[in-house]
Amino acid sequence: MNLSKFKLLPLTVSVAAILSPMTAAAVDAPEDFKFSGYARYGLHASDDAYTHDYGNYTGSDSLIKLDRALTGNSAGRLGNEGNGGEIQFTKGLLGPNDTVWKIGFMVDHWSDNVHFKKIFASVTNVFESQPNATLWAGRDFHQRPQTQLADFFIMTHDGQGAGVKDLDLGWAKLDLGAVGAVADGVTGATDDTYLYGNSTNDSGNYAITSKLHDIALGDSISLSVLANYGFSTDDKTDPGSARNDGTKAYQIATIFDSNWSKGSNQLAIRYSDNAYNSVFTKTEDMTDLYAGLEGSYYATQNFGLMYAIAYADHTEANDSEDRSEYSAIIRPMYSWNDIHSTWFEFGTSLADYDNGGKNTAWKATISQNISIDAFGFGRPMLRFYANIGQSDNKATQPTQGEVDVFAVGAMFEAWW
Repeated sequence: MNLSKFKLLPLTVSVAAILSPMTAAAVDAPEDFKFSGYARYGLHASDDAYTHDYGNYTGSDSLIKLDRALTGNSAGRLGNEGNGGEIQFTKGLLGPNDTVWKIGFMVDHWSDNVHFKKIFASVTNVFESQPNATLWAGRDFHQRPQTQLADFFIMTHDGQGAGVKDLDLGWAKLDLGAVGAVADGVTGATDDTYLYGNSTNDSGNYAITSKLHDIALGDSISLSVLANYGFSTDDKTDPGSARNDGTKAYQIATIFDSNWSKGSNQLAIRYSDNAYNSVFTKTEDMTDLYAGLEGSYYATQNFGLMYAIAYADHTEANDSEDRSEYSAIIRPMYSWNDIHSTWFEFGTSLADYDNGGKNTAWKATISQNISIDAFGFGRPMLRFYANIGQSDNKATQPTQGEVDVFAVGAMFEAWW
């Protein structure tokens, strides 16, 4: 590694960059109009009502559940997902001074209601010394690194605010933001509705976020470092919220990405103090350490594997919630041709409570797929699947006993 490349910009240079005039250099015209999104909907029928083996390492006490606001599928997501989607429209504009603008709007449907998720504007090519830096303001997705096989957000700070992305420091790029969680506007709102947000107002919970990214550690490895600080105002704008009590929270995370000809790996490590995976939601004396490795290996043109392992250590003021959690998922994939593929997925999770007792879950899935590109991440896709699984919540729900799950379903998934 050539350390001579790692030179921080002096403060005077940084200030000069912000105060530099707009550049007159020629730029490519922005995309005029774009319709994009992500969705999955379908039939999921099980032998015990509408149940899934979501698993536990993401912080939920229940292994068989429908609530997905901040939970992942630690026993694996294939054939194990709820319905929902998001639709976005963006409009690009080119200013006479060569500034490149984008205005975006999104609605989503991940619960019983349609939510007004995004409305933002951004502009690039504003400063001569930073032509690729993007300023933004409004309501948008924000800092949400995500696992694929468990569908878990390692961090999430969607909200409304402002910031800058891709400030070029020479040795890395820097993102900075200040974001407020959106109030739900419903008296007595639960955690789930609170986090979706239906109001035009802030909830009184705020995050200062930062991300250093594109730090090269060799030809095929890059590093990102994320750090966040959460605080609240005294005004409880969000009815029913108990989080505006003066508690502060912080997070720090490192994400290593590597790629080679046969696949990729990502290692994510995140520590939270007084928080879980968002500094918007603060709990005194809570700590959460998460470490996860996820990757893929394509042995041939027709056969590949995706895999994930994760560990979490969670503590709270109430010692009965202290636990260590483990998850492992593997997904072998075989493509018969450029349309048809067969996938298998096997997953298991364990929550080991310090005061005794364990919650466990496992799941196995077979899925026959029809897709626009039958290998890897080709979408749209139609899936026809069958699941078997079992969970046991003896640590938190001792009277429930073991729950066996058999389910069949059909679902489409698409991003565009």
